[in-house]
Amino acid sequence: MNDFRRPLGFEEALRPPIDVRRARITQPVLRPPGRAGDAAAYAQLARIIRRAPEVMVKVTGSTRDGGHLMRHLDYISRNGRLTLEGPDGERLEGRSAMKVLASDWAVEAMLEPGGRRDRPLSRSIVLSMPRGTDPMRLHDATRAFAADAFGDRFPYVLALHDEGGHPHVHLTVRALGSDGTRLNPRKADLEVWRQRFAQALRDRGVEAEASPRRARGILRKAEPTTIRKLRERGGAGTTFEWQDRQRNGVKKDNSRQWESNQRNRRARVLRALSAEAVALTRSNRSIDRALGLALTEHLRPIVDGRPREERFPLSRLDRRDKDR
Repeated sequence: MNDFRRPLGFEEALRPPIDVRRARITQPVLRPPGRAGDAAAYAQLARIIRRAPEVMVKVTGSTRDGGHLMRHLDYISRNGRLTLEGPDGERLEGRSAMKVLASDWAVEAMLEPGGRRDRPLSRSIVLSMPRGTDPMRLHDATRAFAADAFGDRFPYVLALHDEGGHPHVHLTVRALGSDGTRLNPRKADLEVWRQRFAQALRDRGVEAEASPRRARGILRKAEPTTIRKLRERGGAGTTFEWQDRQRNGVKKDNSRQWESNQRNRRARVLRALSAEAVALTRSNRSIDRALGLALTEHLRPIVDGRPREERFPLSRLDRRDKDR
């Protein structure tokens, strides 16, 4: 970038929806000050413009006791057919090794001073990328992520699933840490985990990003997994009720303040990105001008005042619901 300008106005679009400084499991790595920080921001902006695949890091549940944990390990290992991997490359093969692990974790949880019986024994996390991602690189990136996020503090095992060309990794982490702390991640922790997982993938040559929805012109949250599965099976009732609430922006108290806040935030983001596109196209450097033109094209479909998903045609189920 031109050495005489400090852009950075567009960073509102890149800022995570939650303050990562509130993370209590993993400490965020703050963007470095000065030109290095600017370079990181522009690199992220370029990945968003290229529509780099977005990572997903999701806590899918927890287990309560040794039996529950064993059933979960059976699932992620396909009843012992897949080898589970722990820290430092430790390998658990077969159901007998998993039974020992489940028993050990359960005993240690029972010995926790002042521990309650209803506390989770483990947390289940899924890390995934879109279809077509190299499963081996995804697996290796997950190893690096787990070692960085949990290290020797929280024991864990992981397993790669690659059925149907959609690779994802199941990561099971003991909720009781070796230092007596509990693994109870907040939204800020999940945001930090997304960023670190995306970086681990990029370090291995996989294009990946962990950007906020607003930077991609999306306002609505993703459809909950249970609702999506109902919709895919052709279910009714709560599926359509959820779609109506999302489409009309209506909460239980019929307040639309949140919708107004969303649109105001979106307007600020678009103004900042538009100003940045103009500044980039006026740069003396060809690489900056190219980025400015790409950003202009990226913004063109989303400046008509509607979120990206509202411009998609109604699905079959939506049309059926609309006709009722």
